[in-house]
Amino acid sequence: MSTEARTPPERAGAREWTALAVLGVPAVLVMMNMSVLYLALPTLSRDLDPSGPQLLWITDIYGFMVAGALITMGTLGDRIGHRRILLVGAVAFTAASVFAAYADSAGMLVAARAVQGVAAASLAPSSLSVIRNLFRDPGQRTLAITIWMMSFMGGGALGPLVGGVLLQYFWWGSVFLVAVPTMLVLLLTVPFLVPEIRTAGSGRLDLVSVAMSLVTPLAVVYGIKNLAAEGFGLSSLGFIALGLVVGAAFVRRQRRLETPLLDLSLFRVPAFAVSAGGMIVVGMLLFGTSLLTSQYLQLVLGFEPLKAGLWQLPTAVGGTIVALWVSGLAARFQPAVLMSAGAAFAVLGPVMLTQVDGGPGFVVAGSLLLFAGLTPFMALGTGLVVGSAPAERAGAASAISETGAELGGALGIATLGSVATAVYGGYMADHLPRGLPAEFAGPAGETLPAALEAARQIPGTLGTALADTARAAFTHSLHVHALILIPLLVALSALTLTLRRRGEPAPQGETSPTSPDDRAAAPAPVAD
Repeated sequence: MSTEARTPPERAGAREWTALAVLGVPAVLVMMNMSVLYLALPTLSRDLDPSGPQLLWITDIYGFMVAGALITMGTLGDRIGHRRILLVGAVAFTAASVFAAYADSAGMLVAARAVQGVAAASLAPSSLSVIRNLFRDPGQRTLAITIWMMSFMGGGALGPLVGGVLLQYFWWGSVFLVAVPTMLVLLLTVPFLVPEIRTAGSGRLDLVSVAMSLVTPLAVVYGIKNLAAEGFGLSSLGFIALGLVVGAAFVRRQRRLETPLLDLSLFRVPAFAVSAGGMIVVGMLLFGTSLLTSQYLQLVLGFEPLKAGLWQLPTAVGGTIVALWVSGLAARFQPAVLMSAGAAFAVLGPVMLTQVDGGPGFVVAGSLLLFAGLTPFMALGTGLVVGSAPAERAGAASAISETGAELGGALGIATLGSVATAVYGGYMADHLPRGLPAEFAGPAGETLPAALEAARQIPGTLGTALADTARAAFTHSLHVHALILIPLLVALSALTLTLRRRGEPAPQGETSPTSPDDRAAAPAPVAD
């Protein structure tokens, strides 16, 4: 090993920590944009009148575009520069946010959210790759990644609160405009605080792989949505089959390419494979649950947006406290133990959600326990993914980590949201009040907002009965959702614990599975 490799890494100073604070901005915004719409759905639904599938696309097209483009943007950043990708993404995100705020139809809003997703995909992996290079000391790097992940998680948890405050005083489009001033701060400060970082000798970007990475999740999810909305049909099954076939072809192509878009060899490291795969499950559970609980507080319990957002504040605060606590415990306990124990503890969350009939306290307690239990996975899993990869693949590894979380979030909204929609529709079909006019029965059976809007238009006891039935149907769907979560959490806990038997890497801050020479070969910042 060379003398340079044995030299203690330079410790970060004030400039690096200031840069970390600035890089926390896109982390907050990327995740907040997935959850900020939850409380806006009722007013948005009244203005744009989306169908059931359109409502789901409005909430999750953003996450799927982020997930589909993350690996592409991470790899592109390795090749042309992460600071450049970060700045271009910030400009595009700002423009798309303004477009979304003033959308006058469901289709326009879906398109704006899709552009937002592609732009957001350039922010997260570039930020994480820059952090890896700014913080060379292992202990400082662990703390920096933990702080960045707290921003990431905090954005998702604070989205409903921010949305609630804005919706209390402004129209639903205001939830998008909050990104504009914060992105301007990023654009003004990043050129002075963040050096350009790219990997010399990177190969070309394979556009066929890029297209496949987008088609695979979108085709599968489109089929799942159709199944939930219309039942089994050849069209729905055909789209799911198309997505799976393209996905298999994507994997096969990556194995043959000299410079693949997705480096499958990284998944041979158990810590990388389990952590990256677990991120998908964690994202599914957290965002699928947040979507339902946010609507439950506002539409079933009748809370105003601000009050509903405040009721969800304990979840954000609890997650932050647990993240700091776990960061300290990681020096004494194996990450797999903390992550597995957290997933097992999180089972208490859905157990509480099965009792939501008892009042809002059960909703808050269930969300808090679920979020707190999965926080160790989010906080430590990202460090394992990034630390397991060679330095020259930092951007791609960071992208895979964020892809897991974002793809999981979008899958949670799409799959678990579609299941909840199907359960709601089945309940409504069996319990619709007698004498309900046909023009109201169809929309009321699709979504709770549509049912409540129909109930407002029907006078007397029939309207009241329809509203009560719709709220009971949504509560029933939340109960079913909670029961689905329990076995998923148990399986996640058991799978994560296998890392101890398969050669888990050392605790955070110590040497990772990558060789010391790879560590020393981290790409140096390119001079401006």
